[in-house]
Amino acid sequence: MGSQNHGKLNLLQRNLPEGLVVDAGWLEQHGVSRQLRRKYVMNGWLLSLARGVYRRPAASETDEPLPWQQLMVSFNTLLNLPVSVGARTALELQGFAHYLAVGGPLEVHLYRNGRMPGWVSHVPVNTRIVFHSALRLFQSGEIPPYDSKADPTAPALMKAGLTLQSWGHRNWQLAVSTPERAMLELLDEVPGHETFHQADVLMEGLRNLSPLRLHTLLTDCKSVKVKRLFFWFAERHNHAWLQKLDRAGIDFGKGKRMLVRGGKLDSKYGITVPESLDAGL
Repeated sequence: MGSQNHGKLNLLQRNLPEGLVVDAGWLEQHGVSRQLRRKYVMNGWLLSLARGVYRRPAASETDEPLPWQQLMVSFNTLLNLPVSVGARTALELQGFAHYLAVGGPLEVHLYRNGRMPGWVSHVPVNTRIVFHSALRLFQSGEIPPYDSKADPTAPALMKAGLTLQSWGHRNWQLAVSTPERAMLELLDEVPGHETFHQADVLMEGLRNLSPLRLHTLLTDCKSVKVKRLFFWFAERHNHAWLQKLDRAGIDFGKGKRMLVRGGKLDSKYGITVPESLDAGL
């Protein structure tokens, strides 16, 4: 290999940490042409995961699918595609797994600002990834760009209702929805992808939510359904923080919302709910 190409390989190894995923565009920007990509793959310096998608192999390489966290770190640190963990997955990561179904996660819920590249669905990872729009539910819920020096209380993170959690031996920082934001994200999936029963069990365990953080998120929330459901569940469990939650500025909308066919109408919040939450709806 010529000295110029050898220098490019050294540069690639410095800029691309072991195990992380990049696309052909990223490699082109770092001086790795299509011809060099083929050579690097042939020599085992790059692994081809899908068309135009590559990963630098780890020292102890296995045939196991990628941890989903590794793909998420790649989005945030290298590809400038801010992504956060939300909804059910964020609650699991923050210790609420004992309120959820038994067994490992069958899918993880990630939130993004814009569209993800098409190749994402072709990368083999260890669980199914479900992507959601961060801006569909919140007016100012945009995921901030990755900052390796940020701490969990950084203003941009706090404003978005996010915190940081370390992952892996290099302590990569994952942006994760706080329990307050995660619960609202989960309620957005009721009743289509999350059941009333599951939401009820989770809300019962959320005894230490921040009224201030909740007020910020609820006033920023676009979904009338989510806000009505949140207060309906919270009042059902009569959490202490509910008495300190300021309702000023929270728009509950007008008119009824039918969420369950054949359910009962809650006159206070104008939503239909199951006759019995024990039915698993």
